[in-house]
Amino acid sequence: MQQQNSLVEYGARRIIITITAIFCALLEIVDTTIVNVALPSMKGSLGVSTTEVAWVITAYAIGNVIIIPMTSWLSQQFGRRNYFAASIIMFTICSYLCGNASGIWELVIFRFLQGVGGGALLVTSQTIITESYPPEKRGMAQAIYGMGVIVGPTLGPPLGGYIVDHFNWPLIFYINIPIGVIATLLTLAFVKSPKYGEKSVAADVDWLGIALLAVSVGSLQYVLEKGQEDDWFTSKTILTLAITSFFGFFFFLWRELTFRNPVVELRVLKNGNLRVGTILSFIMGFGLYGSTFIIPLYTQTTLGWTAQESGMLMVPAALTTAFMMPFIGQLMQRGFPHQIMVSFGMFLFFVFTFWGHNIMTPDTGKDAFFWMLIVRGVGMGFLFMPITMLSLSTLKGKQIGQGAAFTGMMRQLGGSFGIALITTFLSSQIVVHSNAVASHIQQNDPASAGQIAGTAHSFMVNGGMPPNIALMSTYQAFYYRIAKQAAVLSYMDVFLYLGVLFLLCIPFIMMVRNKKAGKKSEKIDMSEAMH
Repeated sequence: MQQQNSLVEYGARRIIITITAIFCALLEIVDTTIVNVALPSMKGSLGVSTTEVAWVITAYAIGNVIIIPMTSWLSQQFGRRNYFAASIIMFTICSYLCGNASGIWELVIFRFLQGVGGGALLVTSQTIITESYPPEKRGMAQAIYGMGVIVGPTLGPPLGGYIVDHFNWPLIFYINIPIGVIATLLTLAFVKSPKYGEKSVAADVDWLGIALLAVSVGSLQYVLEKGQEDDWFTSKTILTLAITSFFGFFFFLWRELTFRNPVVELRVLKNGNLRVGTILSFIMGFGLYGSTFIIPLYTQTTLGWTAQESGMLMVPAALTTAFMMPFIGQLMQRGFPHQIMVSFGMFLFFVFTFWGHNIMTPDTGKDAFFWMLIVRGVGMGFLFMPITMLSLSTLKGKQIGQGAAFTGMMRQLGGSFGIALITTFLSSQIVVHSNAVASHIQQNDPASAGQIAGTAHSFMVNGGMPPNIALMSTYQAFYYRIAKQAAVLSYMDVFLYLGVLFLLCIPFIMMVRNKKAGKKSEKIDMSEAMH
């Protein structure tokens, strides 16, 4: 306890450390989504295909997910301050190299390395903030950190859209440089490194564990990112990497549970709160990144909005979440049950998705989204902090870093699973709905024949088209109408099922609270009383 208390900061020093950690977390998260809207510009500038330019996103995600579970171990080996500063420097240098890249594969390599540096920023920032505050103020500390994590993915698209529309795509990387330089200097000057014992000598380093982790998680991330594009298991590459990921993960678990100095301490998952928190983090990532992905996709592909318009749509919800964080932090500090807050957040997310399901049409206006997204912003505020505090509340010392790594990794993987499953489901539902809508338009049907004849006649009269061209244009117009209606129905299905997923979680969350009887319940109550 003495060693943990020595990490608590006060006054201006704590403010500086908090701001530094928040900016580093924001850097990492904004860079996850800011590139999405710049892909068309990159594609034209570098002269590559859509498949090739998509690797700019995939490489960053793979680098992220590989490094996150290792951050706690690396912090112990090199000292938290040194490792955090080195990660910022790596992220900053790679940002410059990404903006300066002249070829697609050069850009992909630098994005992977940027992801390796960025993954460390996310988890280590959370640990630094948690340990810089005394236990009774950690609810507020997580509120401050939560602003960055929840607001970050939403800020990426509008910021990226503005930069791409008014400047050139390399600037989305160059803007990281001044922030990175300042953050590095502040880290070296103010952040402390806890002492958790001796470093591992080379013989004690879990090299095999590191290799198995990189192979299994990297392969899984590739499968999730590229599966839909490559038609899943009909692709030999996807099938091979799926099998590699499965066996790599199996042997990784065996290695970590038997090696004397594991790179990822799986035994920390014996903590009941952390186990529940990792599952909830996965579900939250599923909803957070899944909805951030699906809404801009719908507004751009179906409603015809620009990237900047789609990005700006999400800003009020992000500001709502930021506004809610201090109030939720106060509720947590007063001992309001975490499980009830998480359940309320899940219910609000269901309300958001059900609302979205009901307002979707081929020409939904911007005003229809406003209050729906405000509800999403409030719901996300009630999810992030209580889940984080539930996960880390009964951990101490280096377990806090290990627990933060697990919840961070599961949140990222939840987002990857969410986007992959949503993309696959969307594609299959579009086919189903296209066939269903098309079945109602048949030439043998008098009503359908009348519509076709009337539209063709309109093309001939108003457009001056000959009969054969008018008929062809009529079929194209009907095909476009069918495709658009099928897409809207598919997006409606995604929103409905996403909401049902969150709604079904609520009883299980409440059951977890009820099961924590006896000693476990006493430990949690004592922990919350102390905090």
